[in-house]
Amino acid sequence: MPRLSDTMTEGTIVRWLKHPGDLVKKGDVLVEIETDKATMDLEAYEEGILKAILVGQGETVPIGRPIAVIGVGDETASPATTAPSSSVEAAALSPTVPSAPASELPEPTAIAPESSRRDLDPTPMSPPVFMAAPLATLTSPLARSLAKRNDIDLDTITGSGPGGRIVRADVEAAIACLAPPNASSENPNSATPDEAALTRRPSTSEDDVEEIPLTTIRRLTAERLSESAKAPHFSLTSVVDAEPLLALRSEINESLTTDRERISVTDLLLKACATTLRAHPEVNAAWGVDKILRHRRINIGIAVGLPDGLVVPVVHDVDRLSLTEIAHEAHLLAERARAGRLLLEDIGGGTFTLSNLGMFGVDHFTAVINPPQAAILAVGVAKPEAVVRRGQVVARTTMKATLSIDHRILDGATAAKFLADLVRLLEHPLGIVT
Repeated sequence: MPRLSDTMTEGTIVRWLKHPGDLVKKGDVLVEIETDKATMDLEAYEEGILKAILVGQGETVPIGRPIAVIGVGDETASPATTAPSSSVEAAALSPTVPSAPASELPEPTAIAPESSRRDLDPTPMSPPVFMAAPLATLTSPLARSLAKRNDIDLDTITGSGPGGRIVRADVEAAIACLAPPNASSENPNSATPDEAALTRRPSTSEDDVEEIPLTTIRRLTAERLSESAKAPHFSLTSVVDAEPLLALRSEINESLTTDRERISVTDLLLKACATTLRAHPEVNAAWGVDKILRHRRINIGIAVGLPDGLVVPVVHDVDRLSLTEIAHEAHLLAERARAGRLLLEDIGGGTFTLSNLGMFGVDHFTAVINPPQAAILAVGVAKPEAVVRRGQVVARTTMKATLSIDHRILDGATAAKFLADLVRLLEHPLGIVT
């Protein structure tokens, strides 16, 4: 398992793309791996024959753990005492698309010994030593989980799956055999219908709760946000007169040809943030434990919500891009994020983050800082509100912008100046495109 991102400590096998026995060429995509930030393709580092898959789909292992073996010739995965040479088997990440669904995949039958795991270099260039493990009872993860919840001994079940594998249906059949028979209606001691209903009424127990395993993204989102909560936060909110900004957006989109990317409010916000960050480099910074890291490049992450968590793809060098270039990059990143196809370069190097929930009708919210960055901007919906202009109450389209700040990096006055300049730019948006 290689390190595919700067914060990755483990990976989850999503899908193998090769079968044992397949010829593998250097550069072939072997497996899809879910990291803490995205699902990524892993390419083969060596050429040879895929000998064995050591980690099944849906399983999570730490970086450095062998997940498959690529070898040459007819040698098999046998015990080894020294690291393999180029003429022997080299451990590499490899894949397999089984005919059964992921939940019914067999457990891997070969693992690395503890000694080789401890000595393993986490980079994929040093092939690890491994040995085959004894063949164990083949069960799918779902069948094993079901058996555990119902105290079923898997050794008492004969599997009906390929190769005698125990699948969910086998466990369910064993559970049915253990269920007590229905009471006979002729039994004089049987309960009345009302009593039976009370007897059958389930009590509050673990059966009332559905356990949903954490996906890699959800678990690591929780870990990252918990890390962020340790930083001393404060937030500042300003109300933006959004009418000039929306008018500029409409004017730009009307001037674009039909094949050009349309400009969104988020695109304008990205450009405005980049322009303001250029004038306030102290905000384009990060916490370095014993120092503050002030970034020269302006790379802004866009918070994208997914069904199983949050990812933050990054638009790089936003201050150097035109609005149409920003629109193209932002839309492409959002599509990749929702498809789970973000690349490594799509998620690294962020220096500031924007979270816009206006499209969901959210008026105002406070976003959690994306550590180790100094700040994140949260923007709500633009909508008509009653405001006072020249002593008169009038209707204006406004939106609320909230800046969350790491107080270790920035003080209130510094952050307030940044937010004031950002609001001024949004209310006079020609400065965004000039």
